[in-house]
Amino acid sequence: MKQYTKEFKYNLKLAFPVILGLLGHTFVGFADNIMVGQLGTAELAAVSLGNSFVFIAMSLGIGFSTAITPLVAEADGANNVKDAKNALKHGLLLCTVLGLFLFGVILLGKPLMYLMKQPPEVVELAIPYLDLVAFSLVPLVIFQAFKQFSDGLSQTKYPMYVTLIGNAINILLNYLLIFGNFGFPELGIIGAAIGTLVSRISMVVLIWVMLKQTKKFHKYVTGFNFKKIENQILNKIMKIGFPSALQMFFEVAIFTAAIWISGVLGKNPQAANQIALNLSSMTFMVGMGLGVAAMVRVGNQKGLGNFKDLRRMAQSIFLLTFLLEVVFATLFLIFRHWLPTVYLDVNDTANIVDNTEVILIAAQLLLVAAFFQISDGLQVVVLGALRGLQDVAIPTLITFIAYWLIGFPICFYLGLYTPLKSTGIWIGLLAGLTASAFLLYIRFNILTKKLILNTEE
Repeated sequence: MKQYTKEFKYNLKLAFPVILGLLGHTFVGFADNIMVGQLGTAELAAVSLGNSFVFIAMSLGIGFSTAITPLVAEADGANNVKDAKNALKHGLLLCTVLGLFLFGVILLGKPLMYLMKQPPEVVELAIPYLDLVAFSLVPLVIFQAFKQFSDGLSQTKYPMYVTLIGNAINILLNYLLIFGNFGFPELGIIGAAIGTLVSRISMVVLIWVMLKQTKKFHKYVTGFNFKKIENQILNKIMKIGFPSALQMFFEVAIFTAAIWISGVLGKNPQAANQIALNLSSMTFMVGMGLGVAAMVRVGNQKGLGNFKDLRRMAQSIFLLTFLLEVVFATLFLIFRHWLPTVYLDVNDTANIVDNTEVILIAAQLLLVAAFFQISDGLQVVVLGALRGLQDVAIPTLITFIAYWLIGFPICFYLGLYTPLKSTGIWIGLLAGLTASAFLLYIRFNILTKKLILNTEE
């Protein structure tokens, strides 16, 4: 056991800034939800519906950008500056093109809202909100390219600083523009969208300036010649990036489907789903941060060709994740009735019936969410380790099977055709995440044993 636990300190040190940075992304949604929730359940449901489209596109952008990290980590392990810089340059180009493409797809997909049997008042509020938040994907995906590069060099603190600053900008603009404080116009949920857009543009500018001013990074982030593009490097990034994007897409899409199914049940189940999903997303970021640590450490050891240490370090992160997720599961169980009250104005007598129903449903969902914390955390760290090995094709198939052949049918049937309703949707999510964690670990176990055996021969 000691050979695994002795790695905990370094793994946490590497993962902690990533976790804070990822929590910053999630906290933007948390701040939006709390502030918008004060306007009413229809507004909260509208933000949920609008973000459901954005989250799908965001998953593709962020998933694709993760291809940069293992390439940079492997180059760093082999002390190859040129390859690391090339991974960043070509990654930036591809992420910019992808961000613009995703923005266009969301604009074209807006009419789908009217065909999804969502409450009409929610759709009318969601469409103008979506326009601005969709455009914010472009700077977000560009920021992700810089972030994944920095993570690949094991310098995870710089993206964290930038994300926290961006988060503060978002909260300030929300406060001023949602409610019209200090003489600013009262824009409601449009104010939340403006805050998100401005904060994400600021993050791109800040991370580039910060990396450029840091001696260690200066040689990597300056002197780009975008006229000289190498197809071989583009193909290498796309070979890892597109399957990684699909992996994240399959998971985010099933959670988005849960939002849509909840909308069919009504605005209160949809608002409750959004609360439970937002809380679960924050704890998931701990697993995701540890997944980045697994990707970096595995990528380094792959560059060194040391597969025994690679396996030991990865399994240490799996164990650490399991222990932390058990703690989160316990907190969800204990505080499941109180946590939803943070999102709503419980003293609002005009909406007391709606708010009471939302809190009751959300507490039931958090009961299920407490158990899938463990599966969710484990599947994302094992996936990170496999990305570090640059093994993406089989894991992509596994995530599709787990979420869409196992999880989604259970969500759909239990949510719409049984008395379980919202709780049934989340039982389906639990089934999909558990299947994913189990199958991905089998893949990692087989692959690393094979690599060790081949090295010994």
